[in-house]
Parts: sequence; C-alpha cells; structure tokens
Amino acid sequence: MPDKGKSTTGGDQVEDKTSPADAYVVKDPEAFARNVARMLEELGKAASAWVEPREKGEVSDTISEPVTDMVKTFSKVGEYWLSDPKRAIAAQTSLLTGYFTLWSDSLRRMSGEQDTPRPKISDKRFSDPDWENNPFFEFLKNAYFVTSDWANRLVADSEGLDEHTRHKAEFYMRQVTSALSPANFLATNPELYKETVASNGANLVRGMHMLAEDIAAGKGELKLRQSDASNFKVGENIAVSPGKVIAQNEICQIIQYEPKTETVLKRPLLIVPPWINKFYILDLNPKKSFIKWATEQGHSVFVISWVNPDQRHAKKDWEAYSREGISFALDTIEQSTGELEVNAIGYCVGGTLLAATLALHAQEKDTRIATATFFTTQTDFTHAGDLKVFVDEAQIASIENAMVKNGYLDGSKMATAFNMLRASDLIWPYVVNNYLKGKDPMPFDLLYWNSDATRMPAANHSFYLRNCYLENNLSQGRMKLAGKTLKLGKVKTPIYNLAAKEDHIAPARSAYVGGQLFGGEVTYVMAGSGHIAGVINPPDAGKYQFWSEGPEGAAFDDWVKGAKETPGSWWPHWHAWIRSQSDAQVPAREPGGGKLTAIEDAPGSYVRTRV
Repeated sequence: MPDKGKSTTGGDQVEDKTSPADAYVVKDPEAFARNVARMLEELGKAASAWVEPREKGEVSDTISEPVTDMVKTFSKVGEYWLSDPKRAIAAQTSLLTGYFTLWSDSLRRMSGEQDTPRPKISDKRFSDPDWENNPFFEFLKNAYFVTSDWANRLVADSEGLDEHTRHKAEFYMRQVTSALSPANFLATNPELYKETVASNGANLVRGMHMLAEDIAAGKGELKLRQSDASNFKVGENIAVSPGKVIAQNEICQIIQYEPKTETVLKRPLLIVPPWINKFYILDLNPKKSFIKWATEQGHSVFVISWVNPDQRHAKKDWEAYSREGISFALDTIEQSTGELEVNAIGYCVGGTLLAATLALHAQEKDTRIATATFFTTQTDFTHAGDLKVFVDEAQIASIENAMVKNGYLDGSKMATAFNMLRASDLIWPYVVNNYLKGKDPMPFDLLYWNSDATRMPAANHSFYLRNCYLENNLSQGRMKLAGKTLKLGKVKTPIYNLAAKEDHIAPARSAYVGGQLFGGEVTYVMAGSGHIAGVINPPDAGKYQFWSEGPEGAAFDDWVKGAKETPGSWWPHWHAWIRSQSDAQVPAREPGGGKLTAIEDAPGSYVRTRV
C-alpha cells in the first residue's frame, strides 16, 4: 500500500503512481471512505451556516422570485412550440436527430471505422485531453453541445415574443446551459474524477470546508471567492498612490493626490467613479494605476470616494449624489486650487450621473466643468445589454420592497448580477476550482476589487433603475433633477466618449448612441477588450488597441468600419485631447493647497468599509 499523507484540511491523501489506464480507479478504498465521511461532515457545517441565519430571521430567501420569472419566461417560449403539433414534433425530431447522429458517430469512432480528424473545441471548460480521448466523456461533451445548441435555437426561433421577453429567455437559457455543463459535476468531468481518485477524495474535503467558510462569510449567502483575498489590503499593496483626503461629508470623501511633476495643467482633473464599485479600480497597483499615470502627465488629480452606505443613507437620491458628490467636489477643488474650471471624468454609472449633472448645470449656468470624459458610460439605455433582463416593473418593485427593511440593496446582489453576465467565466470555473477541486483561487487584484462589493442606497438605486434602465428618461429629456427637466442637447461641454468593444455592461453601441445626444463636440473612441480591461490599459502594457476618427455622424456600424485602429493604450490619445482643450500650466499643487487641512491619508476610510 502506498504511503499515506494528510492534506491541510485533514483529508487522507496518497502518492499518485497511477498510469493513464487506471487513473479512474480508487487505489485506497479505506482512505477514500474516511474522506467521504469528512466531506459529509464539512457539508453539514455548510448546511448549518446556510440554515442558521434563516432560522433566526436574519436572511430571507428571494430565490423564488427570479426562478418564478424564469419559469414564466420559458413558458411563453413553450407556448409557441406546443401550440402547433407539427411545430412541436419538428422540434423534438431535430433534437432526436442530433442524438442519433452523435450516437452513430460515437459507435463508428469506438470501432475504428471513423478516423477523420475531429474539430478542436476552444472552450476552456473542456481542456482536459480525456474530453477528446475517452469515449464516455467525449460523448457527454458532444451531447451537451447538441442539447444546449438545440435549446438556444428554440428561443431564437420562437415567434411572437416581445423584445424584453425574448431577451430574458435568451439570457436565462444561457444561465441554464452554463450551469448544466458536464464540466461542473464530479462524475461527468474527467479532470475532477481523476483528481478525486488521485487524492482519495481529499479535494472534496477541502472543497466542502471552503464552501462552509464562504457561506459563513456571506452570513448565510454564498460569497463565492474569486481571488485569494489574504494577499491584498487596501492602502498597503492596493490603492497606494500618495494623497490626502481633504474634505468629506455624509456620502463621499474628496481625495487630492500628490503631484509628480514640477508644473501641472491649470485645470484640475476630477474623477467621478461609480458607487456600485469602489474607486480604486483606477489605482489597483502602481503598474495599472490610471491615477498614478495621470499625475505623472501633469494632472492635479481629485477623486470622489463614495461612502459604503447603510440605513442612514436610505433617502440619498440622485440629486444628493449630484449636489453632495459632484458639486461638493467642485467646491472643494475651488477651495484647494482657486480654479473655477475643471476637467471631469465619469466612469460607468458615475458617468451617467456626471451627464445628468452637466444637463442640470447647463440650466443653472454653472460652467465649472470645462470638459467631460466618459468611461464606458450610458446616457441612452436602448441598447443597454443583458442587465436589462433584470429590469421590468415587477422586478424593480421586488427590489424596492427588499430595500425597505435596511434602506439599501446589498452589494452581493449587484455583484451576482454582474457575474451572471459571464457565468461561464465568473461563476462556474470558481465553483469547480474551489468546491470540487478544493483549490484556493489565485491572487488577482482585479477580482479582489470585483468582490469588494458596495451597497446601494434605496432612493438612489430606485431612481437609477427606473429613470435609466426602465424608462430611459435621461435620453428622452424626461429625467427630473432638482426640480428641473434635463435636456442633454443643452450640454455644450466638449466630451471625450470612451467605450469598450467587448463591454457586457455598457455596450459600445449604447455608449455611441448616447454620445450623439449632447449638444456640443463629442469625440468617440472605442477601446479593445471589456468594461474594465478596456479602461485599465496602461501604455507600458502594450495590450489591445483603440479605434478613433470614424466618420462623423455615421451609424455605429459604419463608424466602426471607417475608424482608425491604433495599437496599444488609448490613455495618451485622451491626454492629447485634454491638452488640446487647454494647455495652460501652473506650479504643482500640494493636497489642500495650504487652505484645507488633510483629514487622513489616501485612500481614506470610506473605501475601506467592507460588507
């Protein structure tokens, strides 16, 4: 019998000396049985962590609501196919034909009759060689593709569905097919099967231990870990650009960063980040930091760091975030620097708020924002992508009811919604790695930031969902803020409108269409990659590309066809645009300018509050 060892969580492990032929055979049934018992013990702890807060009334399950909506949506698809017997038979025949063809091909391949090269699957879920070499697992994989392709075609070919129902059906079907992939289950994934045999089930002991930890960390909800959080600490090895918090109020802190050049642009730079996530996505580390890079180019950088709200902030709405956020920051900049004109950047929903504030300022004759830059920002939500799946009257009413008790939406809810946009990349690989392989996720600063969720104040979030996603009021000139009806056409401020080609949250088409609503000059640029990587792309990385100078006034597709592609980062292009608007220089400014006393060092205390 091989020598036994112990895993870090107590599972018995043996040295793996198996050959490929017997990699699926348990070598030490006794050790395997002990580990199964330990796995069940850890699973019991996970169940207790799940049940206890529910018994105490601390957690109320809302899973029935999205499941009910999914069933209703699929029933409308089913009505189309079942309402006509011929149509239903055709659909069933299509699926059965696919299975019969697959079965026949598999038999011929197993008997050696068919030796034609098979197309390689690029799907990384099926990277283990046995998905191709083992007939059983190859059949499972191909049957999965046949079934999922058929199911997706049912939705695509359904007639009579309204646009929102079709969008929901397509989204829900992707969630179902992602969840039911054979790569997600122990008995149907060769890599998991072999690893379980090789470790005598020690991987499952570790995995269930992690599952119990993650449910406990989520206080009764699964808090899926995507990165090893022990490797990061805000203010120590992440968000470390030097600066000072020079002002604060109930909803934000204003950070001014130390200069890196002897002279700086006369116009300070104000960054308005989203409050759905924390601002330090722009300051992950010195190599990826847009904030650090901007100071090195001679910008006086100011950043709004939003509070992580609680019950006290329940009634803070968009007007509060505009007045007590953006306007408060402009007042602070004027006190610190004496300047009345700034260059402003808004990222994602921070950009949407900035656009609404610009429209409000246009009516109030407030000209302090001299230029505006939007990072992956939507002002028109017609083409808002898969997040629209979560937005209709019934779902918003449900969210509003859920926010009544605490006065906010828990950050994990939004995090889950964002992860669902790319479930095959952001959910299931971590379920498999953490709970079935029993491995800790790799340390990754971007995913650490992604998991550092923030709450949303009830009034703010309700206003956003209704006015933007549901009713599209900002683009239609119907949004009301501070008693005024906002018109984006009255905004004459020069705008740099950055989109990202593969953005699932603020699609490039949506950003382009929204940019055409402003009344002044708009420079549209499309970066390679997605919502985060397309923006956080420092020049030294030499990654991706960007498109610019497309035909003016063209439809989006025509603009893309006619645009100039430039390798690398868009950051220098933006900086050149800023300098083309005003290149005046002044001596470098220290935080506070000798007029405001620093409250604390950057990144401040608001950003450190975790949920």
